[in-house]
Amino acid sequence: MAEKISSSSSSLPKPKVIDSHLHVWASPEEAADKYPYFPGQEPTLPGNVDFLLKCMGEAGVDGALIVQPINHKFDHSLVTSVLKKYPSKFVGCCLANPAEDGSGINQLEDLVLKDGYRAVRFNPYLWPSGHRMTNEVGKALFSKAGELGVPVGFMCMKGLNLHISEIEELCSDFPSTVVLLDHFAFCKPPINNEEKEAFSALLKLSRFPQVYVKFSALFRISRKPFPYEDTCQLLSQVVSSFGANRVMWGSDFPYVVPECGYKEAKEAVSLIASQVPLPSSDLEWIMGRTVMQLIFQGS
Repeated sequence: MAEKISSSSSSLPKPKVIDSHLHVWASPEEAADKYPYFPGQEPTLPGNVDFLLKCMGEAGVDGALIVQPINHKFDHSLVTSVLKKYPSKFVGCCLANPAEDGSGINQLEDLVLKDGYRAVRFNPYLWPSGHRMTNEVGKALFSKAGELGVPVGFMCMKGLNLHISEIEELCSDFPSTVVLLDHFAFCKPPINNEEKEAFSALLKLSRFPQVYVKFSALFRISRKPFPYEDTCQLLSQVVSSFGANRVMWGSDFPYVVPECGYKEAKEAVSLIASQVPLPSSDLEWIMGRTVMQLIFQGS
């Protein structure tokens, strides 16, 4: 009997580890040949797919959500080629084009329906000067994402406080559009009132059931070197507010490679989770189940 139990338990599928946030871009050779960089956005790091696959293999990461990089701006052809070549490993997050003529709405529809993208990124710093993400085009893009069933990722690089009112308005007006907050909405372990307010605002977004948090790019959030242990309390509070099934790990490859290494970016989460401490079931949600259920279903 003991033998039967052990053999059946060992045959249980191992939970998949999925990276919810990384980038790929053309190698210099590919850029010269077929996939040019956007002028002025030439990368300073290698970020080609062969390098990514090597890093993922070494780290034991099974799949990833590729976020369209600024290096190719609105030209998605490089990322699309990677998605088509590795359909069982990668899904794509396209970049919303908030052009005032509204052309980005049809672009979003094409990228989702024709090229199979599963999410879209809102970068507020690409909106025309003086415009907010809640302008007419922004609302149309956000509404369209909900219609298409693709989550919207927000990149609040200059601080959540700058964008919280826009995010709240969009969530209230369009409750069927799922939201991803990239990199913990750039909330650091708070050391002053402004940072405490930002982190409190992040936790309060849990009142919208469609909002999910990426525990990603820890090197951007932490004030400490690897393994970024000052993020323990942040993770504990976010899991308490949102639940682990609304939190997902992401590396921010390739930017993470010179910071701590790709494998280490994955390992940091287990180290942090053990400090919190989180049960192994919560860690499984964060390391893959959340993003699998939300974005990879049907891929």
